[in-house]
Amino acid sequence: MAAASSTTAVPYLDKVDFMKLQNGSDIRGVAVPGVEGEPVTLTEPVTEAIAAAFSAWLSEKKKVDASKPLKVSVGHDSRISAQVLQDAVTRGVASAGLDVVQYGLASTPAMFNSTLTEDEAFLCPVDGAIMITASHLPYNRNGFKFFTNAGGLGKADIKNILERAVDIYNSFTDEGLMKSKRKASEFLKRVDYMTLYTSDLVKAVRKAAGNIEKPLEGFHIVVDAGNGAGGFFAEKVLQPLGAITSGSQFLEPDGMFPNHIPNPEDKTAMKAITQAVLENKADLGIIFDTDVDRSAVVDSTAREFNRNRLIALMSAIVLEEHPGTTIVTDSVTSDGLTTFIENKLGGKHHRFKRGYKNVIDEAVRLNSVGEESHLAIETSGHGALKENHWLDDGAYLMVKVLNKLASARASGIAGGSKVLTDLVEGLQEPRVAVELRLKIDQNHPDLKGGSFREYGEAVLKLLENHVESDPKLQKAPVNYEGVRVSGLGGWFLLRLSLHDPVLPLNIEASSHEDAVKLGLAVASAVKMYPALDTSALDKFLQTS
Repeated sequence: MAAASSTTAVPYLDKVDFMKLQNGSDIRGVAVPGVEGEPVTLTEPVTEAIAAAFSAWLSEKKKVDASKPLKVSVGHDSRISAQVLQDAVTRGVASAGLDVVQYGLASTPAMFNSTLTEDEAFLCPVDGAIMITASHLPYNRNGFKFFTNAGGLGKADIKNILERAVDIYNSFTDEGLMKSKRKASEFLKRVDYMTLYTSDLVKAVRKAAGNIEKPLEGFHIVVDAGNGAGGFFAEKVLQPLGAITSGSQFLEPDGMFPNHIPNPEDKTAMKAITQAVLENKADLGIIFDTDVDRSAVVDSTAREFNRNRLIALMSAIVLEEHPGTTIVTDSVTSDGLTTFIENKLGGKHHRFKRGYKNVIDEAVRLNSVGEESHLAIETSGHGALKENHWLDDGAYLMVKVLNKLASARASGIAGGSKVLTDLVEGLQEPRVAVELRLKIDQNHPDLKGGSFREYGEAVLKLLENHVESDPKLQKAPVNYEGVRVSGLGGWFLLRLSLHDPVLPLNIEASSHEDAVKLGLAVASAVKMYPALDTSALDKFLQTS
């Protein structure tokens, strides 16, 4: 197609539904071609428009002083589309007249930190930050997370930015796109911010150990970065603290993720780090997700600390420092965790909704109304501490774990990672824990033209009524999401997904037999809704 004249909109740009790129408080899309049925949605022009829209949003929020342009930092994880998108983001920010500071390979928490750090040599603090990442999603995906010094942007902010991006995209001209390329080189600077960020993590561990230079000397700790952005932790954090890191694996960034998905919830990933711990006879194993905002631990016996067990560990550490504080978690945490936090540790467990931003925002809200909370953590491994500006930082969570090891060593307590294992002693854990996804067929006539959300809510209401008529089941007295029920030797939670036409069903029980009883209770209630695909539940009931 012929190129447009310099002053008219560019006709060869694809039509894009920008609003479909929203994923809660993030933006996600397909950035690499080649996967059947997944056309590229996060093109360079789309990215440029989104970055320009964020810049306009930021300028309004910060009431920009024309004599001093705002600064935006840009970083990325190890994805193969990262460099192309970083360049497009740079053009978008520069086209709005803002300065751009590229960090290259970085972690999501470091990007937020750059809005707080005060160090002119590193051009900090910046006014806004953009992280290019799609967490643990496949190699062809990518996306953006946005920060100011007030934290990560919320859903309403992302919607606002995407609405602005539509107008910017539709008004692109050849001349304008060429001008933004020229501006990018004029407004661009590069900084090795990760050096500063990691040195702060090292200082935090030294301080906790009484300012000992190498408080982890003699500890053997292996790191699995899953070929994401977390490889820095071995060389830049653990080694300066004296730890032995031989046997660490998949530290090199590789956006094809050839070894396993960088995801602390993934069984293959957790098996990889447990094997590394055993083969190297290490004291501890640490695993990160792609952009290092989630993490998990493995002790010297290969016991995994992720999901409920990681929450229990972090709760024990935080409640030692802040007795009686409220621990905020997502909705799928176990009944055993509540008992552990409240009866063993003397804290309060506030179970809220799924979604790390929901959990963090709820902890902030509780503090604002006088209920002290110092930890907000999700079963996915997103954990945020009040002392760390409510930032979900997988590396900082691991620093808290390392602090415990280092301070125990400094106090003369031997035993390696046993100090961590002892902290979760008494946590009741279910024999059976499953999550089944019941999909809603949006084309089924039973929806009668309504939305999947309305249909899902009707299913939940029917289940609630069914439970109230069964004396063996007790509905949770306080619940913020879906229908949570205890009884029959366990509990279940059926809820509506935040974004998708799916009703996830979590079941935990002391035996397979009890789990089946709970599954049958759900199945008998929801069978009246033919648009609900219960095949996953049916399969579980048949094979158990």
